[in-house]
Amino acid sequence: MMSDLPLDQVKTLLAVVDEQSFDAAAARLHVTPSAVSQRVKALEQRTGRVLLLRTKPVSLTPSGKVIVRFARSLAQLEQDALTELGLGAATRTLSIAVNADSLATWFLPVLAALPESLGICFDLQREDEGHTAELLREGLVMAAVTASPQPVQGCTSHRLGRMRYRAMASPAFVARWLAAGPLPVQLPAAPVIVFDRKDEMQDRFLRALTRRRSFTLVRHYIPASESFTDAVAAGLGWGMVPEAQAAARGDALVDLAPDRPIDVPLYWQQWKLDSPALAAVADAVAQGAKAALR
Repeated sequence: MMSDLPLDQVKTLLAVVDEQSFDAAAARLHVTPSAVSQRVKALEQRTGRVLLLRTKPVSLTPSGKVIVRFARSLAQLEQDALTELGLGAATRTLSIAVNADSLATWFLPVLAALPESLGICFDLQREDEGHTAELLREGLVMAAVTASPQPVQGCTSHRLGRMRYRAMASPAFVARWLAAGPLPVQLPAAPVIVFDRKDEMQDRFLRALTRRRSFTLVRHYIPASESFTDAVAAGLGWGMVPEAQAAARGDALVDLAPDRPIDVPLYWQQWKLDSPALAAVADAVAQGAKAALR
């Protein structure tokens, strides 16, 4: 049972996962790497399961994910209790997974507006909105902005709103690549900007536009939200740009299909945890999303 697990071993496993190595975990815990290894092995022997794959970086097994979720919940409750009693540090850390476009547009002002008296330190992990929920499952974060409405086991899910994307390009790009014929004919052969290998937004737009499933494309991968928009504005290719970022560029960008935006529903998922800090962040995110999203 979870209550029978030695807390020093549970906390050590969490440190290894957070620091991504036994040596870094040892430095954080002020013990030797050998002591860290012994604690993890003892926890595995106690549970009768392999919890951690000794890869570089380390990775969790399904059983390890269960233990880490427990460890992170325990750590948050401990921080909250010590803070309320005035016995611990004035700060507590919240780990949150957020998609890059939310980070670049509306999410950071939400965090900045939170009262300093809450004493929250944020550990943000950037991930595609279609994959942030997986970080919740693995116990790597306590909350996430995600495109998945189905709550992860042990989590709640609340709709935030829709982030709208538009197919944008620079005027010079339009003149060079798209002026010779209808958009459904010309666009599949034009260079495109893609965020990363998980980004399917451009292909999704093309499928809806052309009803085709394969394209001959020159693809430029640019995995940073602002740089992605910079590349589109510079004429390197066309791409699906968040509406707020597109509007900020003014005449530097042309909307290729004003009647064909793509809306991505976003949800806030968080652990079912009675944490004042997490509750305060959740309320702030909901209000910020209400103002920023559709």
